Amino acid sequence: MTTVSPVTGTPDLSVAKRTRRGRPRSTEAHRRILDATRELLAEEGFSRLRLEHIAARAGVGKTTIYRRWSSKEDLCQELLAELAGPHVAIPDLGDTRAELTASVVNPMRALTDTPFGRVIRGLLSQISINPTLGDPFRATVVQARRDEITRVIARGVARGDLRPDADPSVATELLVGPVYFRLMFGGTLDAAFANAVVDAYLRGHAIRWIEGRPR
Repeated sequence: MTTVSPVTGTPDLSVAKRTRRGRPRSTEAHRRILDATRELLAEEGFSRLRLEHIAARAGVGKTTIYRRWSSKEDLCQELLAELAGPHVAIPDLGDTRAELTASVVNPMRALTDTPFGRVIRGLLSQISINPTLGDPFRATVVQARRDEITRVIARGVARGDLRPDADPSVATELLVGPVYFRLMFGGTLDAAFANAVVDAYLRGHAIRWIEGRPR
C-alpha cells in the first residue's frame, strides 16, 4: 500500500527510509547530485551514465554519492520516484469521468511536460531488463499509480457509474497502457487522445452510456 507524504500530500514513493549514522547529509549536495543525474540521463542515457561523471557535474566527490546510494540504479530509482510523485495522486472529484480522465492525463503530462519524460525515455529499456532498477520502480512508481486508479474505479462503482465487476487490476493497463504505447511507438499525446481512451474504457465498464458520460 502506498503511503502519502504529510508534506506534499502526494504518494510517498520511496522504497524505504534510509537511516544512516555519522555526519548529516547535505541537502544541497543531495539536490545537486539528483539534478546532475537527471541532466546526464537525458543527454547520454543509462548505459553511458557513470557515477564519476555525476560527481564531476554535481561538484562533489564520488564517495559523497556512495554515502547516499549504493549504485547508479539506486540513484536513478530515487530520481524517478521524485519526478513521478507529483503526477500520481487523483483526488476525489465527485465525477467518475473526470477522475478517469485524470488517470490518463496525469501520466501523459508527466511524460510530455516535465523532466520525468526525458528521464523515463532514457530508462525504459533498462527497467524492462534490469531487475535492480525495474523491480523497485514497479514496487513504487507503478504500484502507486495502480493504487490510485484502483481507488478511482472503486469510487466509480460506489457512485453507480461503473459496473460492479469492473476489474481494478487491469484498469491501469487499459487507461495508462495506451499512453506508454504511444510514447514508445509514436502518436500524439493530447486531450483528444485522452478522451478517446476514457471513452473506450467506459464503453466496456459504464453501467449506462448517456451523451458520452457515465450516469
